Amino acid sequence: MPTPPPEFPIAVLLSGAGRTLENLLRQRETGDWPIAVRLVVSSHAGVRGLEVARNAGIAARVIAPQAFSGVDDYSRAVFDACRDAEVRLVAMAGFIRYVTIPHDFALRVTNIHPSLIPAFCGRGFYGGRVHRAAIEYGVKVSGCTVHFVDNEYDHGPIILQKTVPVEPDDTEESLAIRVFQAECAAYPEALRAIAEDRVRVDGRRVVIEPRSA
Repeated sequence: MPTPPPEFPIAVLLSGAGRTLENLLRQRETGDWPIAVRLVVSSHAGVRGLEVARNAGIAARVIAPQAFSGVDDYSRAVFDACRDAEVRLVAMAGFIRYVTIPHDFALRVTNIHPSLIPAFCGRGFYGGRVHRAAIEYGVKVSGCTVHFVDNEYDHGPIILQKTVPVEPDDTEESLAIRVFQAECAAYPEALRAIAEDRVRVDGRRVVIEPRSA
């Protein structure tokens, strides 16, 4: 039998219920998932995402920003933890704290946002606020965006986007359900491509090469 490829170790950063973490962990059921979550870092204590990690046997840490003097010190603590875990990528998954990206993690941090960036994004746009803004604006299509993270809110190069229709009778809650279903497909697809070294970045343009047969 062929030797399976080595696992691609990642850290997941979260601040809440851990639904995106759960989705990533479910990918292991496919049998050929190349990614191993080595570490989960939460910005808040007592959130369900920490329970999800511990139930899966994953090291979980709370690194709360209130314990640090500023953004730089907080960011250093978060990425020191990721270095200690020897991860190759950091995946933000409902992580609502701002951090600065150190040079050694440039193009090694990803995020998924519940809109089609550059629409309805930036500081203060997260969760239900995004869907409410999309409905109030009257857009006919929304969706999700997987992107690399830089030091501006929702700004780094876009890796992958998926669209969903916005129906005339949509509420914030109903649109959120549809967008999250798209997220559940988009984030694993993008992370798999990175793990398989199929992502090429040229400035703001990102190309995903097809999987080899």
